[in-house]
Amino acid sequence: MTGKDSKAEQIAARIVLSINEGVLQKGTRLRSLRAAATAYNVSKNTVVEAYDRLVARGYVEPRHGAGYYVTGIRRQPDDAVGVRQAEAVDIATLLREQLEHSFTTRLGEGRPPAEWVEGSVLKSHLRNIASGHRGLFEHAYESPIGYLPLRETLSRTLEERSIAVHPQNILLTLGANHAFDLIIRQYLRPGDAVLTDSPGYYPLFAKLKLAGARLIGVRRDRSGPDPDDLAAKAQASGARFFFTQSLAHNPTGSSLTLGRAYDILRIADQLDFMIVEDDAFGDLMPASAARLAALDQLRRVVYVGTFAKILSASLRVGYVAASADFIGNLVNMKMLTIVNSSGYVERIVHTVLNDGHYRHHLKRLNGRIRDAQVSAIRSLRKLGLQPWIEEVDGYYLWVELPEGINDIELTRRAARESIFLAPGSVFEIDNDPSKRSHLRLNVAYVDDARCSEFFKRELGG
Repeated sequence: MTGKDSKAEQIAARIVLSINEGVLQKGTRLRSLRAAATAYNVSKNTVVEAYDRLVARGYVEPRHGAGYYVTGIRRQPDDAVGVRQAEAVDIATLLREQLEHSFTTRLGEGRPPAEWVEGSVLKSHLRNIASGHRGLFEHAYESPIGYLPLRETLSRTLEERSIAVHPQNILLTLGANHAFDLIIRQYLRPGDAVLTDSPGYYPLFAKLKLAGARLIGVRRDRSGPDPDDLAAKAQASGARFFFTQSLAHNPTGSSLTLGRAYDILRIADQLDFMIVEDDAFGDLMPASAARLAALDQLRRVVYVGTFAKILSASLRVGYVAASADFIGNLVNMKMLTIVNSSGYVERIVHTVLNDGHYRHHLKRLNGRIRDAQVSAIRSLRKLGLQPWIEEVDGYYLWVELPEGINDIELTRRAARESIFLAPGSVFEIDNDPSKRSHLRLNVAYVDDARCSEFFKRELGG
């Protein structure tokens, strides 16, 4: 947490305590922003942040032109699930804004433009399906492990990446986030220490918070997770899991080097923890790229993939490849929680993957990404902004803001102009207020004229 975030949370916690103890009754008007800032000896922006958190958690409601009022909801202090849910919702706010599409300009978008992925290979298949694709739909419950022909295709794909895995050791899921959810439900308990990339994948942070896990951020540099930081924190915490994204890292665009991969696996062996490797952009990356699962052969690495970033965010299909025992436990958890994933959608993805046009689609998509990267970096240089890495993999640029610019405040000002930004602080576990702020930018949207005008005005470029 930054200093301001910490103060905002302290103010919110004090107000929650007053509500739970009955000091602040339903309908009570909270202090005005100015009065609260004076009473708590903080800035008005900090009070706004505290009140926003109370609104998100359901304790107060804003009334236009009249201030903030207590809703009457009282939660007991020992309502651990409610607290964890509120923390998770706070983290997932950025995700909600992406899903609801309420912004005109989407510079902070985590996904590619729909026309990049859905406008070619996918639409032709959906037309064929709509006209009656023979054998696509079968009206029966199937095995919760997922559609066998798709698992067989994935087994061959992973073999190209030097990951030897039998189809029976691949579980189909409703995307990568569902895969993470199954792993967390099965193997983590409240209070467990968990290691993650920092900066890292913020929806994962929210899931871990909801489970009551104790998040420990592992520093990431241009070659991947810092081995010394990983070893020190794993040993001190006793964590049993480390979640990491090796290639086309979200949000920095960095990719793991082979030497760094060996270091990480050596540390995992020495300190006996499992690694969950997220390969969300696997189909866009070379088969020979450094993957922990290829070096480890799924002994202590659990490999997670998805098609959301490559085919369509609406096709909720992902997968987990792991040892037989690990997959067996996840199959049971999947069956108990959602019974099964969609056999229909899994058949659609299988049909697309086995069509000769899929590799052409990947080549075309990679070309679009490379062109957008070159153009985006050129535009950022004109604005005086420098990406952390220029030769990135995937959709993202991690851009440092000028000294004195706060990413959250900048994001709020952008939102008033219907520009969606992704502030770097939501991707960090432990924010260091002494460090400069960052933004995660999607290369597909950087050249938008409205964004350039906004940054010129706000950053003095």
